Amino acid sequence: MITTEQQRAVDAAITSRRSIRAFLPAPVAREDVEAILEVAARAPSGTNTQPWKVHVLTGAAKERLSGRILAAYADPSEARAHVEEYAYYPREWVSPFVDRRRKVGWDLYALLGLTRENKAGMAAQHGRNYRFFDAPVGMIFTIDRVMEKGSWLDYGMFLQNIMVAARGRGLDTCPQAAFTQFHRIIAEELGLSDKEMIVCGMALGYADPDKVENTLVTEREPVSAFTRFLD
Repeated sequence: MITTEQQRAVDAAITSRRSIRAFLPAPVAREDVEAILEVAARAPSGTNTQPWKVHVLTGAAKERLSGRILAAYADPSEARAHVEEYAYYPREWVSPFVDRRRKVGWDLYALLGLTRENKAGMAAQHGRNYRFFDAPVGMIFTIDRVMEKGSWLDYGMFLQNIMVAARGRGLDTCPQAAFTQFHRIIAEELGLSDKEMIVCGMALGYADPDKVENTLVTEREPVSAFTRFLD
């Protein structure tokens, strides 16, 4: 039996989740990371396939990966040679999706004082992805190439569980599709097998309350806009 207090705690963990883009250097205990992943692994998956695999990076390992990716990112010719293995975003943008994308982007840049003309500033901000926004813990998620779309849906529920379980412990996260572009560097640095495919990355740590980018709260459509009730 779920009590009202428990319900509110779960709701608070879900609704307080935001993509944090600046973290404090305070470390996260390995036991806490393991506990979060243990809870997250209760995510449903078709016939209990559990298609997720997690690579947790801290300290020197995280710095090495960040350094290699940032070096490639800083060289336009080399960066262009790195292409995502799967299309996270649509090939052709249409409304209302493109409108929401533009709004969240310009809302973030406005907070940071970045104008449309400041291409270098926007590129630098995007590059912060590859430092996991200075979070003490970075995670790279992979999936076996044999798995199909259903397992990717299952994977999304696993990722959401991680973010909610982190919030329940006072931690914050930022899921990051940006890492998929540099999958070849990641595979080499982490010693991944040819069977593993990069799903995304994720930063984990404590949000820096003094950073203006962390004040961004994205809008959500009301239930009435995306739901039909049929009697």
